[in-house]
Amino acid sequence: MSESNTPPDDVYDALERLYDDPEERIADLQDVRSSERDVTDREAVFKALGNENRLRVLEALRESECCGCELQVVLDAPQSTVATHLRKLRDAGLVKSRRKGKWNYYRIADTAVFELLDLADAIREDD
Repeated sequence: MSESNTPPDDVYDALERLYDDPEERIADLQDVRSSERDVTDREAVFKALGNENRLRVLEALRESECCGCELQVVLDAPQSTVATHLRKLRDAGLVKSRRKGKWNYYRIADTAVFELLDLADAIREDD
């Protein structure tokens, strides 16, 4: 193993006590480690979901696409605030937009977003 892939001595000692072949276990753990790209992409999604206004936008889009002015009503916020939230949702791949004349319409990029929201509700119900 290269020096950068070697765990600290105390971790290695613990693995040595737990496994007959700690080197193999370390290799297995390193194989299942998420790539930086995967982690960064997931982080962007969860950061986008980690704001109450953006969650409200997503719920409003559950029924149908909305124009930016409709989302201003949903959030009771100025256009600039709504635009900022929509940009973060778009950058995270959660919403898509289309332009019709001078209006921008927003819709959910993938219905998996609703599965995430529903899972969050289910987790809270189990408390």
